[in-house]
Amino acid sequence: MPPRKQRRKKKYLGKRRCGRGNVKNRRGSGNRGGRGMAGVDKHKWTWAMAHQPDYYSKHGFVNPTRKRYPTINLYEINQMALNGKLEEKEGKYVFEFKGKVLGRGKVTLPLSIKALSWSKNVERKLAEVKGEIAKL
Repeated sequence: MPPRKQRRKKKYLGKRRCGRGNVKNRRGSGNRGGRGMAGVDKHKWTWAMAHQPDYYSKHGFVNPTRKRYPTINLYEINQMALNGKLEEKEGKYVFEFKGKVLGRGKVTLPLSIKALSWSKNVERKLAEVKGEIAKL
């Protein structure tokens, strides 16, 4: 039967430094070049580039006053009407959206849309199929 794994302590019995080098090496955090992220831009620069390359990079700026709306395209609304997911009232499919409607795609059904905002192409395309759009 193989012997059990011996503790590492036994290996260092009778030795003064226990595999840690000079006695002075274990005094405070100076041994490791400072605590935490100290010296990342100086003596730990190569470590930073290997392990955290984005630590000093810029990640852009977002204007806090800009309004951001969720968006949806006309073809998506049209597809929802074709699949029977929209309610029909007075011959038009009704859709309400708290965001901006964009004019990408074709419209084949008359739609009645209520939204916060929309593009110019939406008005033109809805007028072609006798649809309407209004503020929410």
